[in-house]
Amino acid sequence: MEALRSGRVAGDNAFGRRCQTWLEARTGASKCLLTPSGTHALEMAALLSDIRPGDEVIMPSFTFSSTANSFVLRGATIVFVDIRPDTMNIDETLIERAITPRTKAIVPVHYAGVGCEMESILQTAEKHGLKVIEDAAQGLMATYQGKALGTWGGFGCLSFHETKNYTSGEGGALFVNDTACVPRAEIVREKGTNRARYFRGEVDKYTWLDCGSSYLLSDLNAAILYGQLEIADTILQDRLLSWTFYHASLQELELRGLVERPAIPAACGHNGHAYYLKLANLEERTSFIDFLGSQGIIAAFHYVPLHSSPAGLRFGRFAGDDRYTTIESERLVRLPLYYGIGEPILARVVRAIDKYFGESVGPTRGRTRRLRSLEQPATL
Repeated sequence: MEALRSGRVAGDNAFGRRCQTWLEARTGASKCLLTPSGTHALEMAALLSDIRPGDEVIMPSFTFSSTANSFVLRGATIVFVDIRPDTMNIDETLIERAITPRTKAIVPVHYAGVGCEMESILQTAEKHGLKVIEDAAQGLMATYQGKALGTWGGFGCLSFHETKNYTSGEGGALFVNDTACVPRAEIVREKGTNRARYFRGEVDKYTWLDCGSSYLLSDLNAAILYGQLEIADTILQDRLLSWTFYHASLQELELRGLVERPAIPAACGHNGHAYYLKLANLEERTSFIDFLGSQGIIAAFHYVPLHSSPAGLRFGRFAGDDRYTTIESERLVRLPLYYGIGEPILARVVRAIDKYFGESVGPTRGRTRRLRSLEQPATL
């Protein structure tokens, strides 16, 4: 309502500036620019990295189409590299052998808010003179070696889609960590003009200087986002408690060899974005999802690997062997998890999983801290 009453609801007004300042202060990003989506942040990064036809860009196949599309739009060929089965992130040890004279950039994707091995990736990039563009769409409030995801590479791309921990409905942000790129990033974001400098009083008129597009987030969306940033730690702790409840409650099933739980490397501080299990194979996963559905609980798998899709076959190629990408993606199922889900619903999900496997596991005994339950539908 404050944004509406101001009469200034276009991009880069009061709430947009507040969000950008908050994100810079919290993450240590050199410059944060809000965008209409995480996809737009990736597109800006591709433009700013001067990706051109004939270039190659390395990334995992286990990711959303936007990760690839942003570079395909610039004419690049996507080179898919296998993932690690423990984190579902790109296998950093396989990147170097996928590099060719045409390689221009590496795009690590921090799946479920768990950081890739950025130190190793940056070393490889520096050795070969490559750009590093982080797809940190799921990564706000998560860290690698104590440093915020999205602030390791030259650019970091975040999403504030409704499925993310912090949302503006649709929205995103570009972290420009190479300060030399900030002036051009402002131009690209403002339809290729120096309009940002004009509004700061640095030029007496603005003009078209470069290739760009309309990459500003409405202040209405920014206002929705800022309300969540004000309680960002509360949201983080709530999600981490839910994640931990699942993890403790399902430990016995893993010990019995019936499921695999997520693995969090010691260097990573995750943000409770998603909780998933891995079943034995695709057939069991399908049966598991159908059973939970019969109990009024909606669970879902995640990405179908891009390299096996029609567009992936057209615009990319897989470097090396697909040892884990396909088989691990076919085993993974995500459990319901959202802010304020509450322990009663979490326990209900665990009981349904327990029922599927035919033996009671139940929540961890002796819990003294119960999660706050908000008004949410029982069917998720």
